Amino acid sequence: MGTQNPSAPPRAQSADGGNPPRSRHRTTTGGVIHDNTRHTTRFVVIGNHLTQHAELSLLAIGLGCHIQSLPAGAPVDIKSLTARFKEGTKRIADALRELETHGYLRRERHRTPTGRIITRTTSCNQPGHRREAAPTGCPAPPPRPTAERTTKPRPRKALPPVPQPTRAAATALSQRAADLLSTLRRHDPRLLLSAADTDHLAPGVIAWLEREVTPTALRHALTENLPDEPLHRPAAFLAHRLTGGLPPLPPYRAPALPVPVRHDLRNCDGCDRAFRAPDTQALCLTCTTPR
Repeated sequence: MGTQNPSAPPRAQSADGGNPPRSRHRTTTGGVIHDNTRHTTRFVVIGNHLTQHAELSLLAIGLGCHIQSLPAGAPVDIKSLTARFKEGTKRIADALRELETHGYLRRERHRTPTGRIITRTTSCNQPGHRREAAPTGCPAPPPRPTAERTTKPRPRKALPPVPQPTRAAATALSQRAADLLSTLRRHDPRLLLSAADTDHLAPGVIAWLEREVTPTALRHALTENLPDEPLHRPAAFLAHRLTGGLPPLPPYRAPALPVPVRHDLRNCDGCDRAFRAPDTQALCLTCTTPR
């Protein structure tokens, strides 16, 4: 009878046809142990640059993996994602902005042939590799001639007009309007305005203030229900809101008339007639008028 070697590893058993082979990576340090089974259907390949991203939040990483696993044409707007997951609208919107900031999402607004504005979302599985991974990743943008860009710069489109106040209100409320516009970025960092944008929008703000709108109410009207898409020109967006939501002028108030003073009755020292006069007057009008 042959001698057995107790230190030799046992011979590997062949896997059953209905049970795919498993790979177990064990460690002695107490960390994670992977009990993996090879997928044959319903799976998606996601890079570790997303799942182990050092700057993305856990919600953004999970949402990015979910979006990459969806078929083409699936809705990924905030309303659809909020109905799918229990996180609120604000948390999902913040996670989408994170993915957009790091290149995993592109959201662009397009006009349909019927004139309707829609948001088209593009999911990028490898940010920064559009041209190399065009068949599986994001499509590469068409090349643009550098010489044409440097010799013929695109002119900046003028900002939309804003309401104009009266001259007296423009002089008295100019500083309050500038202070209000400079603090809008505290409510949303996308509302950061330049000095030229502030000068253009200030008359519209003054027109609201002279209509007896408080600064708090005006700030709320400019910052509520902001779109989730990036604001490429926040000054143009604010100009539309200042013009479209301008309240009417307050009703005219006539100045109050003075209330007449009614003196008490007293007797005239000259003719002993009763007349109304202050205490300092001793004679009536007849006695004080020379004959």
